[in-house]
Amino acid sequence: MRARLRQGMSGGMQEQNSLTDKVTPLALGAHVTAACFLGPTPVFALGDGAVVILAADGERRIAAHPDAAILAACVAGGRLITGGDDGRVVATAAKGESEEIANEKGRWIDALAGRDDGAMAWAAGKQVRARDAKGEVKSWSAPSSVRGLAYAPKGYRLAIAHYNGASLWFPNAAAAPEFFEWKGSHLDVTLSPDGRFLVTSMQENMLHGWRIADGKHMRMTGYPAKPRSLSWSHDGNWLATSGADACIVWPFQGKDGPMGKPPRECAVRSSKITQVAFHPTTLIVAVGYDDGWAMLARLSDGAELLVRRPAEGDAAAITALAWDERGKKLLFGADDGAAGVLDLPG
Repeated sequence: MRARLRQGMSGGMQEQNSLTDKVTPLALGAHVTAACFLGPTPVFALGDGAVVILAADGERRIAAHPDAAILAACVAGGRLITGGDDGRVVATAAKGESEEIANEKGRWIDALAGRDDGAMAWAAGKQVRARDAKGEVKSWSAPSSVRGLAYAPKGYRLAIAHYNGASLWFPNAAAAPEFFEWKGSHLDVTLSPDGRFLVTSMQENMLHGWRIADGKHMRMTGYPAKPRSLSWSHDGNWLATSGADACIVWPFQGKDGPMGKPPRECAVRSSKITQVAFHPTTLIVAVGYDDGWAMLARLSDGAELLVRRPAEGDAAAITALAWDERGKKLLFGADDGAAGVLDLPG
């Protein structure tokens, strides 16, 4: 990245340390539930049920969930997978074709997860369904309503967050899922890129983790708000999190993860961070705030670059961040439908 980075953060941001002139602003018209790239193509999933594709020949708007809201989204097999309060799971390709994958009639799709090979999983209430790359669906009933899903980095294994803990399930195995217990309401779930650690966000404004090999507990506390956005660095050594007025980044290099080690903090402002997304190849993290600001922060020294400063009086929270595969473009979206595409220089 050739643009100059600055150390520290005050109430303002010097314009020479800004990338705002490299941003193409968008007005999508509805809450941005998620953003992603399908290959080189930027795509947004909206709260009004639409999928917006920024194709080379112009913007396309697909009514993936007519008269319904998109509650969750992920990428699987090069397609955007969306789940709505209409009970439908829909796959949309970059060219705009949509296919209904499932319909859990009368229930909301609360969580989704996808893999590069096209496998996907979704949850509706306590019911979890895993659909492999060949289209075969397996089901499991969790002990309580499921809030988060994530595939393991290796093997066909699914992490499931629910009340009083999390479970690891092999959909193709007859054995019962492995249960990791910790009292409380567990929301989002993620596994470290090396598969050693399982981490959940919690209703109690904290993270809880387990070392999968032996179930050893890890507690990460002190958040003033729920840390709902989690992102691993490309080398798997760091976990960036939202939920504070700084991006809290936990170290996971050692065998005990972050236990006994303080987290790093970067991108400190007087507003809460709502979204985080690590760059795919370098130790730079994109952060979005509840007042609509967005910036990049370098983990090594805390240096910063401004990406978005909203207009006066426009304080809608950033609700989505996504890098492309090469880390040359960054998408952001906000609660009021404002969005943008950052093209990094160099």
